[in-house]
Amino acid sequence: MTAHDVEPGKVHPGKPVTVDRYTVGARINHWITAASLILLALSGLALFHPSLFFLSGLFGGGQFTRFIHPWIGIVLFFSFFGLFIRFWKANLWKREDGTWLARIRDVLANHEENVPEVGKYNAGQKFVFWAMSVLIVILISSGLVIWDQYFSAYTTVGQQRVALLIHAIAAVAIIGVWIIHAYSALWVRGTIPAMIRGSVTGGWAWRHHRKWLRELVTKPGGRSGSKPAE
Repeated sequence: MTAHDVEPGKVHPGKPVTVDRYTVGARINHWITAASLILLALSGLALFHPSLFFLSGLFGGGQFTRFIHPWIGIVLFFSFFGLFIRFWKANLWKREDGTWLARIRDVLANHEENVPEVGKYNAGQKFVFWAMSVLIVILISSGLVIWDQYFSAYTTVGQQRVALLIHAIAAVAIIGVWIIHAYSALWVRGTIPAMIRGSVTGGWAWRHHRKWLRELVTKPGGRSGSKPAE
């Protein structure tokens, strides 16, 4: 994994100006993680309550759903680990993130001129990243405890019951975080195309992540200049 793969960023002149945001590797990694999480949620909900058992039909029935669910969890864990290695530094908390959160009403009202300039990720995106990181660790840890096929000999019934409760709570929480993530991506126009094609317009970067854009155009290999056009 190269430094460019972890933090791409070249500003390309043109109409419109475009800015590299995600490499091919990062995008593939993201969509594998997203697909794994959706499949894990659907299979988990099928096993969660009898009223949701009909979802097992998506996986060929209850028996195969029970078999495949933990393996999807393994794929999710390692896929997200790849994302974590790529993006953890960019998601470290900065001073401006606290101010951004304090002015969340301006963000929701699309008055971004009233919030501080942010880097590659804003405080909301950082919350999603770290919440996902913690919850996936909890899910994989508790999931291994209740994986009877391989680990029942090493755990007690009491431990499995506690792990099952923790697993269910973490699962509900991560579905909630995913909904926030998906809604935000739809709400901020240009976010989903960025994860598909890997780039954004200069105007998008200037409006939503101005500090990140300034850093790109002033670093060696970037393009120095004034405010980019849409």
